[in-house]
Amino acid sequence: MSIIYMLLAISVIVALVFFVAFIFSVRKGQYDDTYTPSVRMLFEDELVKPRESSVEKSEKPITNTPNPKLK
Repeated sequence: MSIIYMLLAISVIVALVFFVAFIFSVRKGQYDDTYTPSVRMLFEDELVKPRESSVEKSEKPITNTPNPKLK
């Protein structure tokens, strides 16, 4: 039974060591991505949909004449 306690203590110590190493590497910038932002601008045009102009959107021209149905 004492071997279980010893293995449990060793596993907790190993887990803490890995956790501290992970926190240390994150703070030092190990996982910062410096490559993707420089390449993203090259492929940005493929993701943007073309906008419709205001002339294409409206089927009728806008006029300032009053609506005869409202009278």
